[in-house]
Amino acid sequence: MSEKEKSEDPNDSPNPETNPSTRPTYPSPVVPAETEKEAGNNMARANISSSVNPSWFTSKRLLVIFCLINLINYVDRGAIASNGVNGSRKTCSESGSCSGGSGIQGDFDLSNFEDGVISSAFMVGLLVASPIFASSAKSFNPFRLIGVGLAVWTFAVALCGIAHNFWTIVIARMLVGVGEASFISLAAPFIDDNAPVARRTIWLGAFYMCIPTGIAVGYVYGGLIGQFSWRWAFWVEAILMLPFVILGFLLKPLQLKGFSPAESKRALRAVEDSSEDQGGELSRREEVADKSSKPSRLAGVRVFGQDMKALCLEKVYVVNVLGYIAYNFVIGAYSYWGPKAGYNIYRMSNADYMFGGVTAVCGILGSLAGGFVLDLMTSTLSNAFKLLSVATFIGAAFCFAAFCFKSLYAFLAMFAIGELLVFATQAPVNFVCLHCVKPSLRPLSMAISTVSIHIFGDVPSSPLVGLLQDKINNWRSTALILTSILFLAAGIWFIGVFLHSVDRYDQDNEDPVAVVNKANSTPLLDQRTAETA
Repeated sequence: MSEKEKSEDPNDSPNPETNPSTRPTYPSPVVPAETEKEAGNNMARANISSSVNPSWFTSKRLLVIFCLINLINYVDRGAIASNGVNGSRKTCSESGSCSGGSGIQGDFDLSNFEDGVISSAFMVGLLVASPIFASSAKSFNPFRLIGVGLAVWTFAVALCGIAHNFWTIVIARMLVGVGEASFISLAAPFIDDNAPVARRTIWLGAFYMCIPTGIAVGYVYGGLIGQFSWRWAFWVEAILMLPFVILGFLLKPLQLKGFSPAESKRALRAVEDSSEDQGGELSRREEVADKSSKPSRLAGVRVFGQDMKALCLEKVYVVNVLGYIAYNFVIGAYSYWGPKAGYNIYRMSNADYMFGGVTAVCGILGSLAGGFVLDLMTSTLSNAFKLLSVATFIGAAFCFAAFCFKSLYAFLAMFAIGELLVFATQAPVNFVCLHCVKPSLRPLSMAISTVSIHIFGDVPSSPLVGLLQDKINNWRSTALILTSILFLAAGIWFIGVFLHSVDRYDQDNEDPVAVVNKANSTPLLDQRTAETA
């Protein structure tokens, strides 16, 4: 076992109950520092409260459940873009005979612009709600916020299935984005907290592997179920998500590192109130501290501003997100224009299936491989930037070379290798987002990263590439120009190798109450042992 793992093993740390000399004390935010005896009693009561009704989740269960939720989220994204669900417009010939349309576009007689607005509505909900959910994690339990988001998502997806006109489905898709926002902001920090130290990034890789997998499954799922009714695609998704909504509300919530658990404070006060030898003094102190911890609206805005300032001043985070924006600019345009470019350059009769299949397979293997390699290298911020820059540069070279070949089979072979390397960045780039900031900033870090890569990345890339193609009217040249931006992403990430980087995962939180609770919390991997002890 490495020194790093030993230092993080809770079983190796001295027990404050049996060794008073090592018992830590923490100053109260309201009253002077307590004596060692009072601090020891507080820790004992916190241990009692944390052992009552332990959470059903273990680390592996958490990973599996979060991966399934992520998969369903992206199945929905793939399904609404599929021909079976999205459908086609009604068409009329010059002779006046008209053929009925299909799917959403046909039933509501939508123009291509209106059809695009449906996709944009989802993004608006996602981008607006992500920072809100991330900031709310400081006032409400993050795990419960995920439950709230999943409930909104389930309701909104079901609403898509009963939509009766354009505006109904636009509002429903916006709410789908709002519901998904809580999950994408808070799920990765939970996985990072509870993954084994030596396998953190491969667990993140498994989580982000669900993105290309879900989209590819969504294409197939939408095409199959669309043969019956496009509305059933949304109803089935809502039914599949409902069990996870119930879990999010009924099970004891997990606590996120860096955030003070309100429920454990209430349990602690209950123990203190029933203790005759302590009287009412500690109870009054906890009540005052609890009241002082409830921020006003103005204070919440001020805290959000301070957190945003901290993110913007963190050079490692800024460089990482800038590289991610350039990367997502290309990947977003690939996903939208790739099949059409492939058809025009290589005359692919089944370009949708070819590009979808290559992307799904390379996305799965690449995401897992990226996490595995970073764990093998030892997951540090510097090593993450090395992997990001090298994998992206070599992957860009293969993708660029692929579009230079005239042979379809040579193109597919080179492009597959390129995409495999390019997708290997998923785990490392999110590892940097999580570890270059202190624990309490991780949800906001993930939220702002998501907002940035969409607003400046894949959202503008599709229309800009379309304008470029209209200008030069050469799909091969357009694809080569687009692919060259991946070299820019590699260069930006290469700068990160030389930055002074500090892994802040174990940095103490500024909230003294949160520090006390963190010291006494039981990691998920050891929870079952603690329960039976």
